[in-house]
Amino acid sequence: MIKFLFLIVVLALTSVTGCAPGDGFDKSSSDKIVAWHWMTDREDAFTELAEKYKALTGTDVQFELYAPTDAYSEKIKGAAQTKTLPDIFGILADKRIISSFIKAGHVLNLSPYMDMDDGQWEKTFYAKALNVNRFLQGNEFEVSPGIYAVPLDVMNIQMIYNKDLFKKAGLDPENPPKNWAEFLDAGNKLHAAGIQGMVSGWGEIWMIDCLASNYAYNIMGEQKFVDTIKGEASYADQDWIEVFTVFKDMRDNNLLANGIVTMVNKHAEQMFANQRAALAFNGSWCVNVYNGMNPDLNYGVMLPPVYSDKYPMKIWGGAGASLMVSARSKNIDKTIKFLKWLTAKDQQAYLANKTCNLPSNKESLGEIPQALEQFVDDMDSVTHPSNLNVSEFPKVIEARDKGIQSIIIGEKTPEEVALEVQAVKIRELKKQKARK
Repeated sequence: MIKFLFLIVVLALTSVTGCAPGDGFDKSSSDKIVAWHWMTDREDAFTELAEKYKALTGTDVQFELYAPTDAYSEKIKGAAQTKTLPDIFGILADKRIISSFIKAGHVLNLSPYMDMDDGQWEKTFYAKALNVNRFLQGNEFEVSPGIYAVPLDVMNIQMIYNKDLFKKAGLDPENPPKNWAEFLDAGNKLHAAGIQGMVSGWGEIWMIDCLASNYAYNIMGEQKFVDTIKGEASYADQDWIEVFTVFKDMRDNNLLANGIVTMVNKHAEQMFANQRAALAFNGSWCVNVYNGMNPDLNYGVMLPPVYSDKYPMKIWGGAGASLMVSARSKNIDKTIKFLKWLTAKDQQAYLANKTCNLPSNKESLGEIPQALEQFVDDMDSVTHPSNLNVSEFPKVIEARDKGIQSIIIGEKTPEEVALEVQAVKIRELKKQKARK
């Protein structure tokens, strides 16, 4: 994954909450709340917050953190099957799989709690962060409408550029490329100066899908993008050929680092942090990553340069890490109280400064590190496929993204990939029709 932002004043632990002992908290019980998640980089912060919360309320909160791997996903699935999920957990999966957990009765609908007190809890969050975890009326997954997770932070995915390497190549570090012609020119100038272009974890094809979606929105607009998912527009259409041509253009104009199609994102982050590439396509979490690898790295953040002037550029973003509540928890009321506290202004500001991730609570923005502000500026441009009421077939997404990889290495043309993806789409639509 990708980039988040940095550190200004780390709040003293005594200011992590605006509440004092006795401020409406019930200390009559010390039942433990257990949370499973994959945010291993935040262990120290969670430990400090849990200690603070126990001092305030008498309630123990135990965070069990695991690396974001298949092993963690299997642990969650196993616990669901045996009905032993903890009070709080996160799922590493797309909306289709999350919906199956909800329909099986494992995930609590949080909408009634969000609506309390005139919706005050819901109003503290970015709407686009909540939407990642919201199912609308009439959704294709047949999940009851509602909000099924609390966003702990928000993120967006953009392009990051090394200001020093830009200057070395004769580019203006304070005026990065904004349109396609300027972007291609930058690639050639970087190459002429002996500097590699863009790195990204494109061995993880979801990151290719992210940039492809950005340009699909920019070239054809959201409605046609949705129509394609519904099967009402074709991947063989000229607009989709242009989307695939974006990657050919980047290849032909030296914008892509060698080996990008097999690169995992951790390697890409190391290359950018060590100034072996001038550009990176990464998420806002990268601020924390780059700070750990090279605190003196001089970089800026920019939207992907527009290819077309027909529609605005949209970027993937919304909720970063989310927390779900087990519908079978014996501590639902205590768990909800803890999550409200954890997502309140002071705790969110503390986490932003401690972990360099964007807070999901809008009221905390005035207290975030300066480096994160470059990402906040573009939250209005955020979208995400999970916010749509439809979703593409996994095999179509795979064909689309692997097709882009084949374009980058010169095996196929954009036109060939467009036809192949459409053929997969037709097969999947026929399978779907046969099942009904």
